[in-house]
Amino acid sequence: MSSIERRKVANNPQLHEMVENYLDRMQPESDEAPSEQARYRARIKQLLVERDAVIVAHYYTHREIQALAEESGGLVSDSLEMARFGHQHRASTLMVAGVKFMGETAKILTPDKTVLMPTLEATCSLDIGCPVEEFSAFCDQHPDRTVVVYANTSAAVKARADWVVTSSIAVDVVDYLDSLGHKILWAPDKYLGSYVQQKTGADMLMWDGSCIVHEEFKTRGLLDLKQVYPEAAILVHPESPEAVTELADVVGSTSQLIEAARTLPNKQMIVATDEGIFYKMGQMAPDKQLIIAPTAGVGATCRSCANCPWMGMNHLKNLMESLESGRNEIEVDPELGRRAMIPLQRMLNFREEQLAAV
Repeated sequence: MSSIERRKVANNPQLHEMVENYLDRMQPESDEAPSEQARYRARIKQLLVERDAVIVAHYYTHREIQALAEESGGLVSDSLEMARFGHQHRASTLMVAGVKFMGETAKILTPDKTVLMPTLEATCSLDIGCPVEEFSAFCDQHPDRTVVVYANTSAAVKARADWVVTSSIAVDVVDYLDSLGHKILWAPDKYLGSYVQQKTGADMLMWDGSCIVHEEFKTRGLLDLKQVYPEAAILVHPESPEAVTELADVVGSTSQLIEAARTLPNKQMIVATDEGIFYKMGQMAPDKQLIIAPTAGVGATCRSCANCPWMGMNHLKNLMESLESGRNEIEVDPELGRRAMIPLQRMLNFREEQLAAV
């Protein structure tokens, strides 16, 4: 993590403590011996069968976890497809490799299933930065607005919302609501919200939140890198600042950026999102050179810290231990889950209607 990121989280005591505790004990998965990784993989595959379980992993997790999910019949995807897959899969247990709000979403959608995670400490700066008490008060001050929240929020915040969206569907949902004359109260990511507002022209009131990874991408670094790779396409996630998205050839969700890497004619891609996406992006675009956008330093060789510290808390070892013990089970109060299900179901229904229309 860069010194800039450390200064930022220092302003939020809870965020600071969680990040520092993680950094103090983190062991990069690449440090594990290949023989040890092979043992973990074999044991996990055995446990998946015994527990009638399937792995649902986000693009930002370690490549070892993504590979195992694919090998064992699970899914590697963005949060929307993770939710849909887990909801529809026959397995009685879901192992969600990602951050806590993803596990909560899976439990809300499938309350009858057991939902496990490698660790319950993996959270998100957007989630932490939108506590339900403060958010509810904000909503109460603007009762005339339709509340749309990003998926990167707690179950309690979702339960307070009218709609839940992911980055892949946010523009379409807000454009639809705007066409009906709705004024929007948006939370928590201000950069994604500004991007959606720019694309739709909707009347949107923003909560002041941001992602500690995407907020660190800088225009200077992208411009310097572009000088070194003048033929490269710039791919940017909309959680990034507006000055960064303005430089992009493509702005989109993780799935949309992967598709752009596959279909664009450029042979080089400068990618401004979490570096974990390179596993799937490399699969889909094996002939492309993938270059991570810098977050710190000066010049085209400045370094990047484009890795979510909480996504990095998912490892083969703690995934295996969770399956063995049943620990790290996600629980959501049934009444809270029922209320959160309403805006989530609206999102899923909207997505199904989109797919049916294609």
